[in-house]
Amino acid sequence: MGGDDVAEQTREAIRRIEAALAQVGAGLGDVVRTRMFVTDITRWEEVGRAHGEFLADIRPASSMVQVSALIDPRLLVEVEADAVLG
Repeated sequence: MGGDDVAEQTREAIRRIEAALAQVGAGLGDVVRTRMFVTDITRWEEVGRAHGEFLADIRPASSMVQVSALIDPRLLVEVEADAVLG
């Protein structure tokens, strides 16, 4: 899932979110909040740019937090999203 490329891992996570939303008839435009958990906060700009590739026009409330590790040691970032369906 992107090797040590944190931007590609972020893109893949958001593509998976987009696919999950599509299964319930929603899309990224329905996202109101994202949370990004990173294992190295010094790479925040890479994560932020990749996030912006998908969500810059939507501008959900967002936060980024450094964590000591994620469940899979190969992961550098985890992205959560909250969406509101009407």
